[in-house]
Amino acid sequence: MKKTLTVLFFLFIAAAVQATERSPQDILAASDAVRNPDHAFGLTNTLIEYRQGKQTESSTLAIYSKADVRGGQFRSLVRYVAPARDANKLILFSGKDMWFYDPTSQASIRLSPQQRLLGQASNGDVVTVNFAKDYRAESAVEEETQDGERRPRRCYKLGLSANSADAIYHRIEMWVDVGDSRPVKARFYTESGKLLKTAYYRRYQNAFGAERPTETVIIDGLEPDWVTVMRYTDWVKREVPETWLQRDYLPRFRPE
Repeated sequence: MKKTLTVLFFLFIAAAVQATERSPQDILAASDAVRNPDHAFGLTNTLIEYRQGKQTESSTLAIYSKADVRGGQFRSLVRYVAPARDANKLILFSGKDMWFYDPTSQASIRLSPQQRLLGQASNGDVVTVNFAKDYRAESAVEEETQDGERRPRRCYKLGLSANSADAIYHRIEMWVDVGDSRPVKARFYTESGKLLKTAYYRRYQNAFGAERPTETVIIDGLEPDWVTVMRYTDWVKREVPETWLQRDYLPRFRPE
């Protein structure tokens, strides 16, 4: 009888542990929830490019985003604010399509999310993305790594592979804090296995009732002194009209 109770006890403990363990995909989804709010919003994204420690270029974008009710992936309209030569140019990311609109020529052309927008930031990097919708987390291994402030962090190292050819990157390694699910850093790879860049998610601040990263530092995979910083400010909960997310509406869009 005692032996039976002992076996039952250990089976109970094993079942409890298994019930509380999160799958790699659950960990990835939790990190998405840290980065992204669960409602439509707007913010300002300021990009600054550095070469060998010196600022070489900058751009300011107004971002309007909301999740697609059908698939959960975000759809975004991006408006150039600065520099003046680019003011009011638009990028629309809706579903699997990305379009660039220039009010001067009144022409819209299809873009690739992988194309560089400024420095190491691609078109796909500046729009809001739920990684769990486009990637399959195949593994989660605990290890210690350094964050963007060079502090040690205990993380899950996730191995992500693209669900489809439409994903921005072929493969990603992502480190997510074990304790609070905060994304710490990520490495992005080509299909051939080449490291494109490393991103650090930093400067967590309260936005919409949760601590979210307000800065992403992107380092080139071949030239580590080529750095692009994206800073997020002016977070606001707002409606994003469905018309704004239609290609045909781009010539009629007017900033508020």
